[in-house]
Amino acid sequence: MSSADKSPLWLPVVVLLIAMTSIQGGAALAKTLFPVVGAPGITALRLGLGTVILCIIFKPWRLRFSRQQFLPLFLYGLALGGMNYTFYLALRTVPLGIAVALEFTGPLALALAGSRRPLDFVWVLLALLGLYFLLPIGQDISSVDPKGALLAVVAGAFWAVYILAGKRAGSEHGPATVAMGSLIASVIYVPVGLAFASAGLWSLSLIPVALLIAVLSSALPYSLEMMALTRLPAKTFGTLMSLEPAMAALSGMLFLGEILNFVQWLGLLAIILASAGSTLTMRSSKQKIDPVSEIRE
Repeated sequence: MSSADKSPLWLPVVVLLIAMTSIQGGAALAKTLFPVVGAPGITALRLGLGTVILCIIFKPWRLRFSRQQFLPLFLYGLALGGMNYTFYLALRTVPLGIAVALEFTGPLALALAGSRRPLDFVWVLLALLGLYFLLPIGQDISSVDPKGALLAVVAGAFWAVYILAGKRAGSEHGPATVAMGSLIASVIYVPVGLAFASAGLWSLSLIPVALLIAVLSSALPYSLEMMALTRLPAKTFGTLMSLEPAMAALSGMLFLGEILNFVQWLGLLAIILASAGSTLTMRSSKQKIDPVSEIRE
């Protein structure tokens, strides 16, 4: 029996919760720097420094990809960077919890695509209900910036492409594939972020905070999620990951003072239930969780 089999069930659950807290804490910390360096600048710093950390740890240059994997690998890196870039742009005007919930609609839509069972349509309706509560569709109660909300949904679409391309690019390489994708994303998006960054980006005093953001948002949670992934059943892992919008909302409340109204909490709850429900009722052939597709930067 391996040491992973001997570990108590609560341990990987706690590890996964810490990973989600780390990701959302890193996002909250990044948002506090928007007035200084701007969202594009933070994207460049996080993606660039995170890539350096991932490459040092996983050494992606050792990988060998077939010619058929080159295009999916490029799309994978393109989607990874686009997901980061548009998500941070959304955070400029949208509360953290709402942005994460809207971003979650991308992989949720992918999971439910082609569903024909009546129960699956319950999760679709729940997700649509959540979107109705969160998006400013002809109503004033949500008070969500339309452009920011759209950017969060675009980030979700990039996430869906990231999942599909990641599986094609070489999921058998595991963590090292993410490092290679992050390297491709950095080559594309770091120059863009630097071009549109504010002048404060070039302050040397910013480097320690930027490193902390990269560790909290990439290196630490990625390592912890990989640890939890190998010790938890796929459905348990996916269901716990569905709690991330709530974790983001709590992080926004604690670190950013973002208070959501009752309707917005209902929207978050609907999307969480749709995500958890679709995970718990997925067919056995879809139960395997791919670390490349489920864990993102």
